[in-house]
Amino acid sequence: MIRRATRSGATAAATLCLLAAAAAGTAGAAPLQPSAIDYVALGDSAAAGPLLPDQDMSAPGCLRSRDNYPAVVAAALGATLTDVTCSSARTTHITDTRQGTFAGAVPPQLDALGPDTDLVTVTIGANDFNLFSTALSCTNPLPQPTGTSCRDKFTAGGRNQQRDLIRDWAPTWGAMLDKIRERAPHAEIAVVGYGTYLRPGGCPAQQPIWPQDADYLQSVMADANEAMAAEAARRDIRFIDIRQATAGHDICAGATEAHYAGLVPAEPAVPLHPTVLGMQAIGAHVAGELR
Repeated sequence: MIRRATRSGATAAATLCLLAAAAAGTAGAAPLQPSAIDYVALGDSAAAGPLLPDQDMSAPGCLRSRDNYPAVVAAALGATLTDVTCSSARTTHITDTRQGTFAGAVPPQLDALGPDTDLVTVTIGANDFNLFSTALSCTNPLPQPTGTSCRDKFTAGGRNQQRDLIRDWAPTWGAMLDKIRERAPHAEIAVVGYGTYLRPGGCPAQQPIWPQDADYLQSVMADANEAMAAEAARRDIRFIDIRQATAGHDICAGATEAHYAGLVPAEPAVPLHPTVLGMQAIGAHVAGELR
């Protein structure tokens, strides 16, 4: 259940209504209508929806769709949405650093929060540990053994480089949650994780990723989700895991079922990012968890 921020005007109005009802001796006075949920969405391209239809021209450099998962959540909850998600954002772009885009710099996303904020969703982190470039390095258009396995590359010498990056990044990410709570002390904060991009073994006949590399890439997402969930749990903040909601709808699925675009997208979308269908599914799942 979303906790609405306490507003002095609403409190005063409620008091007046109660006094009036008592004076009139009425037992069935109509309750106050709750104010609209003030919802702020923070995050990177997994939340923004680059290249998806109906791009938000108020901040064109953020490549943000008006039909992304925050928009779906807002519609489902009847919330008033302030969406400051921005493609290519890193954790520091949430907290204190202006983000440069091709259309000019945008303020730190935290600036959108305030004491009247009721709900915050945040999806951030993949750019901090360079997920997209890692994924591109895992592509192999030719069958084995022609090429190089990214799993072997990133786990050489018994060290999992991506896992180490995520482990080192997690405290900074947790500190970001602290700052969100400071800016929006009354808000329900929900961390929305990353989904199921690849099924076990992948689909090398359809997408140019070897089976072991597909499993490695999805394991990186699992490591990120676990790190985020742990940091959120330490702060009694909700973590919404969307992996099950997107399972079976990965980049191997057909165009009418895929929640994520393949390396060669079948529709307007950035590779390895949510499709329109994916945004709808993720948004519906998140809204269901928040009700």
